[in-house]
Amino acid sequence: MRITRDILHKLARDTAEKYVRRDRGLVCIYLTGSLLEEEPLLGGTTDIDLVMVHNNQPPYPREIIRLSDEVHLDIANFSTVDFYQPRNLRSDPWLGSFLCANPIVLHDIQHWFEFTQAGAGAQFNQPENVDARARKLAGAARQTWVDLFAARPSDDPSQLLAYLSAVENAANAIAALTGAPLAERRFLLHFPQRAEAAGRSGLASELIDLLVPSGFDPQILSDWMPAWKESLTAASQLEEPPARLRPPRLPYYLRAADALAAQAPYPALWLVLRTWTQAASVLPSSAAVNQGWRNTREQLALDPQNFASRLASLDKFLDAVEETLDQYAARYGV
Repeated sequence: MRITRDILHKLARDTAEKYVRRDRGLVCIYLTGSLLEEEPLLGGTTDIDLVMVHNNQPPYPREIIRLSDEVHLDIANFSTVDFYQPRNLRSDPWLGSFLCANPIVLHDIQHWFEFTQAGAGAQFNQPENVDARARKLAGAARQTWVDLFAARPSDDPSQLLAYLSAVENAANAIAALTGAPLAERRFLLHFPQRAEAAGRSGLASELIDLLVPSGFDPQILSDWMPAWKESLTAASQLEEPPARLRPPRLPYYLRAADALAAQAPYPALWLVLRTWTQAASVLPSSAAVNQGWRNTREQLALDPQNFASRLASLDKFLDAVEETLDQYAARYGV
């Protein structure tokens, strides 16, 4: 099947119509994410990001639904209550940012979207709100660092997953100064441009240093791919896998990493490491497939023996992020 942007948009519209017929409690549906870009495909795959707003509390916060090997639906469900306070939305780096990033409205009752976006967007790009969104992300990263610093280095994958979450939030605090936070597949691919736009281009290389040791050869990534794919497959076959690791997501990750590996190995490495650690965190600790993840963690010097030095580097990176936000606040009188 030949996938074009027009076909993807039609799939989004058809999905919205089907859900509206099935659920009269739907107040609004809007399309966001990569389908708003000129080239939504990466490795020949993409997801259709839909936000569905209900007049009651939805039963599922997130739904992942396969359409084909190349395309799946990623539906985020919210209640209208989540949108009641425009002031809160202006400082929300995720829900507020994507609400105000000119999404495509597919269903709207009584101009709900128009009024809600107007309330949130009126002062959305005022420096005090930009600063608030960035500081929420930086604050979350710093709190995770504090928690990790107080804990003993552990073999538990959840500890490395927390570290990667702090890295992501810290980098997205910089990205939030000039736009919405960066999504998972294109996170490291687009961060250099965001860092440069924020006047801190050097942070791009410092971010990579948080993930790999000195002298690392990214070509080794190809050696890790079979074990990574095996781990993701095992996690997807669990009785209740996390939404991001459900079977429709596998081609979305695998093909994207394959496509990135030759041209942009570090963005590919981020995608592999992040999803692999997520898989390891939900698989039994005794699972044989986790050995490949442990070997990779050691090659990246992200194992318990090196964790203290990694936290020291993250601390310095966070200091640079916080200094950047302080400079932004001083420049605009926030």
